[in-house]
Formats: sequence, C-alpha cells, structure tokens
Amino acid sequence: MSLRKKSGRFAAGVALAGAIALTATACAGSGGPAEVTSSGLGNIPEDTSGTVRILMENVPDTDIVKDLVSEFNTVYPDITVDIESLTFDQMRDKLVSSFQSPDPAYDLIVADNPWMVDFAQAGFLEPLDQRIDSTTDYDAADFFTPLTDITTVDDVRYGVPFYNYALGYLYNTADYEAAGLQVPTTLDELVSDVTALKTADRAGIAMQPQRGYKIFEEWANWLFAAGGSIYDDEGNITLDTPEAKAALEAYIDAYQNAAPANSLNWAFDEAFRSVSSGEAASMISYNWNLPALNDPAGASGDLAGQFKLAPMPGGKQVLGAWSWAIPSNSGAPDAAWAFASWITSKAVDVERVSAGGAAIRESTLEDPAVLEDGFGADYYEAVKQILSDAAPLSQGAGGEEMIQAVGTELNEAVAGTKSIDDALRDAQSAAEKTQG
Repeated sequence: MSLRKKSGRFAAGVALAGAIALTATACAGSGGPAEVTSSGLGNIPEDTSGTVRILMENVPDTDIVKDLVSEFNTVYPDITVDIESLTFDQMRDKLVSSFQSPDPAYDLIVADNPWMVDFAQAGFLEPLDQRIDSTTDYDAADFFTPLTDITTVDDVRYGVPFYNYALGYLYNTADYEAAGLQVPTTLDELVSDVTALKTADRAGIAMQPQRGYKIFEEWANWLFAAGGSIYDDEGNITLDTPEAKAALEAYIDAYQNAAPANSLNWAFDEAFRSVSSGEAASMISYNWNLPALNDPAGASGDLAGQFKLAPMPGGKQVLGAWSWAIPSNSGAPDAAWAFASWITSKAVDVERVSAGGAAIRESTLEDPAVLEDGFGADYYEAVKQILSDAAPLSQGAGGEEMIQAVGTELNEAVAGTKSIDDALRDAQSAAEKTQG
C-alpha cells in the first residue's frame, strides 16, 4: 500500500512549481557552482568523486553510521561523507530551506515519516525507482513492507529505509515476576498490570503525555490495542470512534493510577530515566531502547539485563521511520546514492544492527552474526513481530501538523481541561482540517 495523495497546508505552502528536475545547478558538494546531473544509476562506479553533505537526527543510530564511514571509503575512496547532526526540532526548517536554495546545504537527507509525502509532492526529492531496481543484489523486497510503504508516494519510491521508530512494550522482568504477572496481551490487561505494578516507591508505567507529538505517538498504540485506527481503508481520519474513546479512557486510567505523579509534560527522556532507574516498571517506547536499558555501562546500572521487549497488546503498534532520500537539488546525487545504497545493503545492515542500530531488513534479524553477537534472539524476534504489523503515524500530506493538533487535544483530556468526548471531537475536526 502506498501513501495516498492528499492535499495539505504544508505542501501547498512550499510546493515548487513544475516537475521534479533531476538536473540541478548548485554550489555542489564537490565544490563550486556546477551543473550536476543525476545519472539515475543504481551501481555507482567506485572511482566516483565528490562530497556528500548529510543532515541527520542526533540519535544513537547516527553515531553508528558515522563509525561506518571509514569502511565505506575503502570502497569509495574519493567520496567524502560529511555528516551534520541536529535535534529533531531543528531539522525540518533547515531541510526545507536547503531544498529551496540555489546553493543547497545537503546532498543526502534522512526524512521522517510525516515529512515524506510533503517533501515528495513538493518536488524536493529525487525519485529512486530506477536506482533501486538497477542496484545489483540490493534486494529491496527484503525491507520490512511497512517501512517501504512510507517511502512510496503515489506509487513512486522516494527513499530507502534508514531506521525504524516502531514502538513496543518495554518492561522490567523482575518487577513482573515479583508481582506474579504475565506480559499483557489485551488493553484491559495492560491497564490492570501497570496499576498492580505500582508501589509506594515505583510507578507501574512511565508515560509520555506531553502535548503534541509525544502523546499522539504513545496513545496511538493504545488506539490500535482497542481495535481502532488513525485512518480507515479509504484514508479518512477515524479519531472520534468508540474504539478511540475506549483507548483514551484506558490511557487516562493508567496515567491517573499507575504513572509517576506530575508527569503530564513528560516525553521520552523523562520516561526512559524513570524506567532505567527502577522508578517505573514499564514504558511504551521505541524497540531499540532495549539494548540501552540492558547495557551494563548504561543508565540502568545494576538493573541492566532485567528488561525485555514485547509487541503491544493486540499485536499492532505505531511505526515511525526515517528514510534516506536524495534532494532534487543535491550537488552530488550519484555519490549520495553510493552511500545510501551501501549503508542499507544487506552486508552493512548486519554490521549496523549488530552494533545496536534499528532494524530495517528481515534477513538481518535472521543473520547468525546478529543472533550470536547482537542483543538476544528473543529481542530480534520481538522486533520482527513488531515491524511485521505496524502502521505509520500519518498518511498523506500535512502529517506533522495533524500530529501536533491531535496531540494537543489528547493532552487536554489527560489534563482534565477537556472531556474525552470533546477532545476526540476536536481532534477529529483538527485532523480533517489539516489533512482533508
């Protein structure tokens, strides 16, 4: 299923006139104004030269990529890879500015799930079908399908997966065993478990109800567990359904009875610290946090090794994903594809995931090197289940704006400043206005 074409304020505001051009006049990464032509080739010659300027999010996976650059240069010695990393909130404006500039700052980017349709429909990204299909032994079918769905806009592929932000249930096994509980398989069991896990010194679950992106990303998992959806099969917003009401009621129940006090504005960092320090028994968060929680040299200290990952109750979870994409005005498009296709190749992906990177390929999670040297076969099996049944945070244009608007309404309901019915009604209205 490809992401459907829909209009949106963002796309309307930034759309470039005319079709995508694969030829750009730019102050290229290789230096100096020059007309740079994209060959569209899949197999880039090893004597290709140039500089690939990349903007990435400041996350652990970026550090892993940086560590692999020297290995890339054993294959492509004349391509310089220059990586700039920023926090999430700083990235989109810089990317859009570069896309629209005759002197672009970036030759290769990573695009977040909600940005992909906007960027593609605005003509900011190079179509990659020809490159993907002609790259020897690339095996694009090996990527998890929910990840490639995000890169496909109007049946054209504009990116290849970089890493996933799929969520799951992370829990302290010692706390569960001491309480005599089993990992929850339904939404009711989740609420019951985290309430039972709460003690005078420990919360049952560290939640992320901060308004905007964080609560929407977390609550959508509860929505799926209640049998609901963000969109129906036709792509229409479905946030004012009985399932959405049940999910929000359950979410508020857990927040009031099992989460740390005064955590209404918590996001990922606060929740992670609470779980890693033993102040909370569980959290719903990114699957790749498990290696960090179980790292003996990490934040968990003596608790390292006690944590496990499970799919969300009901088996379906939210998928966030970042994808490699080449700007249409890249000054070094061929060198950019050389790096993107190399870092996502089967052999290199095994190295990246073994080092703690987030999974993108099915074969990687079955590779003996990963199973023997990585972070545990049961972890990779859980990741495989999670990525096999996950749905993106947004479809269509204007995803970022929709997420922020809905997340504001959800936070109001948790704060008690708006009723559940009113919050969901207003969330539906705001989402339709943004993406309708």
